[in-house]
Amino acid sequence: MRFTRLRLSGFKSFVDPTELIIERGLTGVVGPNGCGKSNLVESLRWVMGETSAKQMRGAEMEDVIFGGSRDRPPRNIAEAILSLDNADRTAPAQFNSADELEVSRRIERGAGSTYRVNGKEVRARDVQILFADAASGPRSTALVSQGRIGSLISAKPTERRVLLEEAAGITGLHTRRHEAEIRLRGAEANLIRLDDVLGTLDAQLKALRKQARQASRYRNLSGDIRRAEATLFLLRWRAVERELATGREQLGEAETRVVQLTGIAAEASTRQAGAAATLPPLRQAEAEAAAELQRLTIARDGLNEEERRVEAARRDCQARLVQIAADIEREKSLAEDARAAIQALDAETTGIDRAREGEAAAREEAEARLETVREQVETLDRQLAELTDKVAADEARRANLGRALNDLTQRQRALEARAAENAAQRGALEARAIDPAD
Repeated sequence: MRFTRLRLSGFKSFVDPTELIIERGLTGVVGPNGCGKSNLVESLRWVMGETSAKQMRGAEMEDVIFGGSRDRPPRNIAEAILSLDNADRTAPAQFNSADELEVSRRIERGAGSTYRVNGKEVRARDVQILFADAASGPRSTALVSQGRIGSLISAKPTERRVLLEEAAGITGLHTRRHEAEIRLRGAEANLIRLDDVLGTLDAQLKALRKQARQASRYRNLSGDIRRAEATLFLLRWRAVERELATGREQLGEAETRVVQLTGIAAEASTRQAGAAATLPPLRQAEAEAAAELQRLTIARDGLNEEERRVEAARRDCQARLVQIAADIEREKSLAEDARAAIQALDAETTGIDRAREGEAAAREEAEARLETVREQVETLDRQLAELTDKVAADEARRANLGRALNDLTQRQRALEARAAENAAQRGALEARAIDPAD
């Protein structure tokens, strides 16, 4: 088998689909540091079944997926497809039916890797055996990396033997032998487990034999117990027959007594029905009387409350009348004083006029005094007008309070009459009320 083509998509730096043709002879990839030369070698190892993320220069296997850049978003899937020329038919039997093999490995974030050969999904072990038969593989010495030659020169005999086995093309046989040894060890473990299960089944068989003996003994004892129980049941049956005869006699007596008591109960039921027929009107009358009594009680309480409010209003009106009378007396006294002052001023004005006829010098003084007196008179007139208005307002207020007092007195009388009427109605209802004992 020979490698012919490598196609990458989303693998590390190869975000776009990339195809590398591997021609016969020497195929070289030349470029500066960081251009992805090592990624091509790692893609070959990866598609051939590499399982270690450290060998792929990552912390986990999903690091082989393109992680994004400043200008491009990250990818969720990476895929590598390696084409093999199988014209000489050296592939394993399950893949040896085609002239060209396409081995693909696809990884998806969170879903793991899947292997396919010519579109058919296979195990990772099948892919590893395929490349081991071709003296290749992810850890093969055919992939010479930096420091690999020095390690081969200084390798131990065991490690050199691996190199010779790869050169001889028997690595696939060793891989199959290792897998067969694993299966043999699993079979041996299964045999050991089978011996343990047989021992357990032997112990269970002994226990079942013991239980079978106990069951046989139980069946024998059960026959004896059934015969003893049958004898006991026969004795009990005879005793029950005697008790049944006695019970029948007692039943006849009881039926006779029941007939007598049934007649008494029927008579009592008739009396009860008659009493029950007369009971609803009495209960209705009692309910109506109780409702009327409740209504009258509520009305009485309302009238009492109204009477208290009227009495308080009457006392308030009387106090206001007394206050108004005192204010009127005081205003009358002030009015008399004002009239006396006006008369005195008039007399003084007359004296001034007489004095003005005799003396010219006193005229100016008299005019000044007259002006002062006039101002005093105007002030007193204003005070008199204010007092007169106040007296009029007090008289009107007194009249209003008198009318309110009369109205309250009339309402009080009406309420007293209504309370007397309610008391009479309550007495009549109490006289007609039904005694609770009845």
